[in-house]
Amino acid sequence: MIVGKYFATGKFVLADSYAALIESLKHASWNLEKKIELIFVNSETEENNMDNILKDADGIIVPIGWGERGAEGKIKAITYARTHKIPYLGLCYGMQLACVEWARNVLNIKNANTTENDSKTKYPIIHVIPEEERYVRIKSKGVTMRLGGYDCIIKYGTLAYKIYTKYKESFRKIEGSKDILTNERHRHRYEFNNEYRKQFEDSGFVFSGTSPDNFFVEMIELSSKDHPFFLATQAHPEYKSTPLNPHPIFLEYIKTV
Repeated sequence: MIVGKYFATGKFVLADSYAALIESLKHASWNLEKKIELIFVNSETEENNMDNILKDADGIIVPIGWGERGAEGKIKAITYARTHKIPYLGLCYGMQLACVEWARNVLNIKNANTTENDSKTKYPIIHVIPEEERYVRIKSKGVTMRLGGYDCIIKYGTLAYKIYTKYKESFRKIEGSKDILTNERHRHRYEFNNEYRKQFEDSGFVFSGTSPDNFFVEMIELSSKDHPFFLATQAHPEYKSTPLNPHPIFLEYIKTV
């Protein structure tokens, strides 16, 4: 099930809002010769009915998004996926909210949030990109985002590592290290707040991908001891998938569900 906030248009379901994601899932399913059924869940209107809707889900995806509307419904979906051990894939906003969900429900930081949704939160798990020249690309005057392709170091032994190393064209080796390097496309403005990184790691949360300088958190996951498949990325792998070359993350996710 795809739990998103951009489905509703009057009485209609506008799946085109997530066209790249839907096509990427199709690419992977065609490659694997596996039939999938996509069910769209409106995270805003179904916030208080999420547990009932998701009880039959084989997998849960929380995709891109901006702003407060529908965010709490997405967080409830992430909680359900984590606690019921349903394969979870988070994309961009889906990674950010997975971090907020962990802070609230595992670290017991009840008012944890992203500054995008609560600019005055005392616990900014996700915050705006630091306004430093080396970290920011300017889209237009007054608007800062990380756009385009960025390298990512993936930690040895993680789920992300196992996924990428199955496909030789998706990664590069790093001399003198067991870790690997990949490159993914980005389109976002907010990042994980590194002030919380140690607290998260001490509680069993895994930061499996970071920028080469270890400043930006790029991928997070839960250990296979705790969950069969719980992975989220700040990047947009759906922007690199093609019919003949499905993205490794979608291939391995479809295999799991």
